[in-house]
Amino acid sequence: MAEKIQTNRRRKSNVKNLEEERHKRRAARREPLPPIRRREHDGTVSPAPSAHRHRPHPPARPVPPPVEREWEGPGKPASIDLILLLVIISLVLFGIVMVFSSSYYYALTSTSFDGNMYHFVQLQALWSAIGFVGMAFMIHFPYRVVRKFSFAVYLFALVTLVLVLLVGKDIQGSRRWLGIGPIGFQPSEVAKIAVIIYLSDFVCRHQQEMRKLRGFLKCAMVLLVPTVLVAVENLSTAIVIFAIGVAILFVASPKIWYFVVAGVGASGLGAMALLLPQFAYRMERVRIWLDPFSDPTDDGFQIIQSLYAVASGGLFGLGLGQSRQKMFVPEPYNDIIFAIICEELGLVGAAVVIALFAVLIWRGAKIAMESRDLYGTLVAVGIVMLIGVQVVINIAVATNSMPNTGMQLPFISYGGSGMVFTLGSMGILLNISRYRRRI
Repeated sequence: MAEKIQTNRRRKSNVKNLEEERHKRRAARREPLPPIRRREHDGTVSPAPSAHRHRPHPPARPVPPPVEREWEGPGKPASIDLILLLVIISLVLFGIVMVFSSSYYYALTSTSFDGNMYHFVQLQALWSAIGFVGMAFMIHFPYRVVRKFSFAVYLFALVTLVLVLLVGKDIQGSRRWLGIGPIGFQPSEVAKIAVIIYLSDFVCRHQQEMRKLRGFLKCAMVLLVPTVLVAVENLSTAIVIFAIGVAILFVASPKIWYFVVAGVGASGLGAMALLLPQFAYRMERVRIWLDPFSDPTDDGFQIIQSLYAVASGGLFGLGLGQSRQKMFVPEPYNDIIFAIICEELGLVGAAVVIALFAVLIWRGAKIAMESRDLYGTLVAVGIVMLIGVQVVINIAVATNSMPNTGMQLPFISYGGSGMVFTLGSMGILLNISRYRRRI
């Protein structure tokens, strides 16, 4: 028993000694270092500095100025905008159906097509298939690579616009088509895409100069040259190109008053041009627009038949393929096809078509706002304006809300080059959607 008590005492003393040693070590760590004396060159000893001398902090490194990055985020693309893709496919398929519904009577009764009622719908389906192939290619072709070829496309568009004025095909009194062997296309369709991709590139490279009037005018000249060349034979397409360019410049320019001055000047020049003898036929169109029944058998005939078609459709229409006015309207499958839609599908069908275009414009604007760089934003804005302006002009003409002018309804009206280039531009827009920021 005594041995156990002695053993416990030894253990306690050992533990106590260990704790004292630990306390000493901790106190030693907290003690200041002994003062250090420095011997000078003359043999004297300098006073010891304070033990708690603070070392001066190193000087702060200069912060470089922020650099505006042109590209954000990783290069790995995400998925495309599926809503936009579904809307495009729906409009194209609906357009094929409406082209057949509005053209089969004309194809049957015309001697030019040997009674083939499927003539126009077959061509429309072919051009739509080619357009979808082009759209699929552009979806996987990075739009920043397209930027590298923008000047070449712009130069090609200018050359073809000059050639069409010199050696273009004269169809119904206008030279708008340029033929290369059996293939023909409208250079104005190329000019639309060229203005979008090159003007956006030019603005991005001269963004700082746009704060001054001189820089703004340089960018405006890139727009005005193709616009004037197109306006010689096709004023409606020139209006579309001009609207595209104005939208791009408006988004990129910090000076609003430039557009006010330019708008007043353009309006004055346009009014003066209408007074020239060469543009007398345009004043005649304005007169017919104000009173189409003043010439119901000639210039006002198409407008009157279009208004009959819109009015006879009612709420739900006469039924698909049951249009009566397509027997009288010239080329009902082309510029005036919206009137046939109103007649066969009524107000409800027309509202659905307008709603689809509204969704397309909304998704395009969303893609423009979420783009990772300025170039993508400007290109998306241009493509949205390309579709929106054409839709507004076509519907306005069909309802006699503006003077009659030739303008196709995108994805729906019959046409080869227009369909291919429009679907190609949609491919570029969908490609931009793959690189957008997530907000």
